[in-house]
Amino acid sequence: MDDNLAAMDMRHRFLQLQTMLSEHQDLWRPQPFHGRALAWRTQRPELAQAVDRLADDEVAWLETSPEALFAWVVSHVSSLAVLPELVAVPELPRQAMAPVGPHFSWHIPGRKQAQIEAFAGHVIDPRAPLLEWCAGKGHLGRRLAVAHGQPVTSLEIDPLLVEECEVLARRARIAQEAVCADALLASSRVHVSGAHVVALHACGELHRTLVRHARDDGAHGYSIAPCCYHRWVDTAYVPLSDAASLALDGVGLRLAVTETVTAPGRERRALQRSQAFKLGFVALRASVSGHAYQSFRPVPPQWSSLVFEDFCCRLADREGVILPERLDWAHWEQVGYQRQAEVARDSLVRHAFRRAIELWLVGDMALALEAAGFAVTVGAFCERPVTPRNLLIQAQR
Repeated sequence: MDDNLAAMDMRHRFLQLQTMLSEHQDLWRPQPFHGRALAWRTQRPELAQAVDRLADDEVAWLETSPEALFAWVVSHVSSLAVLPELVAVPELPRQAMAPVGPHFSWHIPGRKQAQIEAFAGHVIDPRAPLLEWCAGKGHLGRRLAVAHGQPVTSLEIDPLLVEECEVLARRARIAQEAVCADALLASSRVHVSGAHVVALHACGELHRTLVRHARDDGAHGYSIAPCCYHRWVDTAYVPLSDAASLALDGVGLRLAVTETVTAPGRERRALQRSQAFKLGFVALRASVSGHAYQSFRPVPPQWSSLVFEDFCCRLADREGVILPERLDWAHWEQVGYQRQAEVARDSLVRHAFRRAIELWLVGDMALALEAAGFAVTVGAFCERPVTPRNLLIQAQR
């Protein structure tokens, strides 16, 4: 199968992804954090044994290398042989852009600057004024204005960011108008008419609202790099195209964005420690209450610096859990680290599907834009180390 989504039948790829995800729901829907009683561990004993045999360094490698993870899972689940091919995405054509001065990027963090430069290089000769959707300080809009000489309108909900956008536009001497508006309100979409809309990592419904109303909003075209698909989804994902039949909730949508670029060693260890402490508390509460896993609200980041005993006492107090006066804290901390190692291994199976779910979501948007009268291509706008959220939907009326 041709891996170029710009040249292939988008619906065919979408339906293949949908079938594959539906047939393997037992592998990606259960959450290992909730416990080890995962159906696939019983129904697929050879896979469970292979997971348990993995050394810590193998787990770390597979977690940071999607290609290696695909190959490993396929070697143990032969029905997933099509997975690597289904998630293969080419980079879209990129064009050279007019350079910017040395001071242009002073206010842009390094990785964000690389993302903007890569994204802007794929917005090919827009033949209409540009609308930057959920613009922040308008960095992308300014870069595109320099590249294409087109006027830019940058829409942003935060008035402080709007003010900073205006200051930076004046400093750069470009035609950039900053508009303070909520992208989720229907009144904001008046700016879409006649424009080429660019949206770099507008979260969840902020990018989906563009697609939902594309038939009627009168845009000239769209360049959308989605992000945080779970935002503004209360219970169930509402599909955009008539071909979508896969049921997703917030948990499934979050899975699509769990892939991150490699973090420094100290940061990885801090994340492991945080998860081990939470899992130690989960096991302790289950022992005290006699009940299975119970969810709890997110833990404040500053609690990560606490020792295990203080962490658990604070969390127990907040969650209304009465702990015994005397506890073997070292034991429960060790239990937490043991569970963390188990969760890391079991999660590899689930994580093998995150790119497939993301591509299914992007395919749902692409098919909806096609139905709205646009010619659509999908591909990557940068390499994974720049950002794992590197999928770009290009739509031209």
